[in-house]
Amino acid sequence: MKRFPLIMLSLLVPFLGNIRAQAQTISPIIVEYHQKGSGKILLTNDTLTPLMVVLQPESFSITPDGKAIYRPLDRGIHVELSTTSLRLMPKQQFYVFYKTSADSLPAWYTIYATFSPAQASNGLTVRIMLPHTVYLLQKQPLAKDDVHAGPATYDPAKKLVVCDIENTSKAYGRMRDGSVQASHESAPIDGFPLLPGQPRHLEIPWTGKNTPDSMTLHFDHFQIKLPVSAAAPATGASTK
Repeated sequence: MKRFPLIMLSLLVPFLGNIRAQAQTISPIIVEYHQKGSGKILLTNDTLTPLMVVLQPESFSITPDGKAIYRPLDRGIHVELSTTSLRLMPKQQFYVFYKTSADSLPAWYTIYATFSPAQASNGLTVRIMLPHTVYLLQKQPLAKDDVHAGPATYDPAKKLVVCDIENTSKAYGRMRDGSVQASHESAPIDGFPLLPGQPRHLEIPWTGKNTPDSMTLHFDHFQIKLPVSAAAPATGASTK
């Protein structure tokens, strides 16, 4: 595997009282490149003990309800990491550089960083896995006509707004942000990737006083606005 320069940064953290959260972090969480890219991952050990970090690229698919299912990296995706393992000292940061491309676009994968104690323990060893997800975009962006959405319905019993959307094209797109509205009230919708040829099932909690009447989804070059209607009441079994 080709190697690239490594940079290690000391992170000086002031004492902030008797209680301090300790964690491992990775940033950025998600990146997008047009066709191919060069990037870097910042790993942080905010604990008081040394950690070993192992990096492993993995491909994934996404179920309609948004759950990622991982598998070994697809053959057509190429990732060159500056290192695949390192020792991260207490209160330190470390940059890992990479180059990436794919035989066909769009493409996507995750680089998982697994943090574990540098010294073996007789007890239970805790490993933390943190993702850096990469999307390689095609030349032409996702078009509005390629996204089929609706109908959107509100279930007052569950207090959920439900909607199904589908990407009918071969292009990758991302819903950047959205909201459900009712008069002066609104509920946010978190962004998500909309992979080629894939459906997505949305369930948005609603806590407003009024009944929601519309939903808006914002993509890079367009937006989709849908009316929200009340779900038909469930019918019980008839009795004699």
